[in-house]
Amino acid sequence: MEMRGNTRRRVLVVDDEAGVRESLRMVLKDGYEPFAVGSGREALDLLAATPVDVVLLDVVMPGMDGIQVLEELRTRWPRLPIVMLTATKTVKTAVGAMKLGAFDYVTKPFDIDELRCILDKATEQAALVQEVEELRTEVGRRYHIDNIIGRSPRMQEVFRTVLTVAPLKTTVLITGESGTGKELIAKAIHYQSPRAHRPLVTLNCAAIPETLLESELFGHEKGSFTDAHTKKLGQFELAHEGTLFLDEIGEMGPGTQAKLLRVLEHGEFLRVGGTKSVTVDVRIIAATNRDLSLAIKDGGFRPDLYYRLNVVTVNLPPLRERRDDLLLLLRHFTQSKCREMGIPEKTLRPEAVDALLRYPWPGNVRELENLVERLLVLCEGPTIGVDDLPESVRRSDHDPGTIKEQVLQGRKSLGDAVDEFEREIIQEALRETDFNQTRAAEMLGTTRRILKYRMDKLGIAPPA
Repeated sequence: MEMRGNTRRRVLVVDDEAGVRESLRMVLKDGYEPFAVGSGREALDLLAATPVDVVLLDVVMPGMDGIQVLEELRTRWPRLPIVMLTATKTVKTAVGAMKLGAFDYVTKPFDIDELRCILDKATEQAALVQEVEELRTEVGRRYHIDNIIGRSPRMQEVFRTVLTVAPLKTTVLITGESGTGKELIAKAIHYQSPRAHRPLVTLNCAAIPETLLESELFGHEKGSFTDAHTKKLGQFELAHEGTLFLDEIGEMGPGTQAKLLRVLEHGEFLRVGGTKSVTVDVRIIAATNRDLSLAIKDGGFRPDLYYRLNVVTVNLPPLRERRDDLLLLLRHFTQSKCREMGIPEKTLRPEAVDALLRYPWPGNVRELENLVERLLVLCEGPTIGVDDLPESVRRSDHDPGTIKEQVLQGRKSLGDAVDEFEREIIQEALRETDFNQTRAAEMLGTTRRILKYRMDKLGIAPPA
C-alpha cells in the first residue's frame, strides 16, 4: 500500500466496540483523518478501496480476530504499519503480534499523547521505508542495461554478458582503460541481480594506502592498533547479502591479496585484531585498468587470486574503438547536462562533430562527458563550433594513430592517409626552418629536389 503525501495522515481504527471507535475518532480528528470499522472483514474491504497510512487494530474481536487480520494485512500490504489495541490482560498476545510484524501496541485505556506519538512514529517510519524503496527502484532503473548507451557490436557483447551473469553469484572481473565505464557496468550487474535490494559497496583499492586497506576491507576490533578507539565494521560486513565492488584491484598489495583470497575460498575472515571468524555472503565484482597477466609475471599479483576473480570477464572497449556510439553519447550528455544545469539545449555544428569523431579520446567516455559539460558552460551561443573545442581536440586529425584507425575503419583511403600525414610532416619541417627548403630537406633526410617535387604534388606552396 502506497503512503500518502498529504499532511493529514489517514488512520483506520478496527474495533468491534462502537464506544472505542467513536472515542478514537474524536481524539484523532484534529491531527489525522480517521476511519473506523467494526470487524476485520470490513477493514479488508475498506483497505482494498481506500489507502491509509496506519491501522489501529483491536486484538480481541469476534469472528476474524486481530491476529488473523494482522496476518492478512501483512500478506497483502507488507509496508502498512499496524498498531495493536489491547486490554491489559492480553498484552502478551500483543507482544506476540509484534513478532508477526505489528509496529507497536497500545493498552486500553490508552494515553492520548502516547497514542499520538506511536502513530507519528509509525507513519514517519513507513514513509521513510517507502522513500528508500522508491529511491532504490529509481537507481535500479537508472542503471538498467537498457539505459547504458552502446549500439556498437563490442558493447552489445558486453550487455549480453551482463544479462547472463547478473542473476548469478558469479564473481566478475571488469577490464578496460580508465574512463570506459567499469563502475557503470558493476552497478548494472548489481541492480539487475537478486541482491539489488541489498547494499552495493564500492571500494577503490588505489585510493587507500596499503596499511589501511586491510582494516577498510575487513574492519578492526577496538584497540587493535593505535587509532582503533572503537570497533569498526569493514566493507565486507557492510556488503553482507549484497555486492562488493573492488575498483582498481590491480593496485592491491600482496598481504591484502592473500586475505581476500581466503574470503573468496571460505566466505569468512578475521577483523584486524580479532580472533573470531566473521562469515559473510558477498558477491565480488572487481575491476582493473591494468593487464593482470603482466602483473602476475612481474610478481605484483597472485595468480591464484586472479583465477578466483577471473570467473567471468567483461572487457570494455575504449571509446576510440566504438565510434559508432560517439554520436549517441554526445547527444545524451548534451541533453542531460543542459537539463541538470537548467540551461537551454545547445547543438554542435557539423565541423565540431567531425573533429570530435577524429579525436582518439584517451580518457574515454569520462573525458567526453567532462568536455561536453565544459563546452556547455563556456560557450555563450546556442551552437558549439570547432573553434570552441580545445586545441588538442581540433588538431587530433593530424595524429597518425587516428589516421590509421580511419583507414582501418574504411573512412579514409590509404593513399589519402599517406598524403595527409606526409603533408603535415613537410609543413612542420618548413615552419621550423622558416621555409628554407634546403634545411627542411636535410631535417627530413631527403634532397631539396625531391622535397620540391613532393611539395608540388601535395599542393604545399611557400608563403607569399
